Amino acid sequence: MNREFLQRRNALWQRLRLNLPEEPGADSQVFETALTELSILIQWDHSRILAGLGQPDEAEAEGERP
Repeated sequence: MNREFLQRRNALWQRLRLNLPEEPGADSQVFETALTELSILIQWDHSRILAGLGQPDEAEAEGERP
């Protein structure tokens, strides 16, 4: 991993944290875009990233998973 990769990864994690749904002034579009970009960059699915943020994924939130 090079420095540029790490800086980009960290910036995306920070953008996600700043735009969590419960944060005042959060922008859901910014959150979704950062989530997708980070998913592609680190090759994790959305559920894994959301778990890393302490957030339930969409299926769990809707009661689709046990």
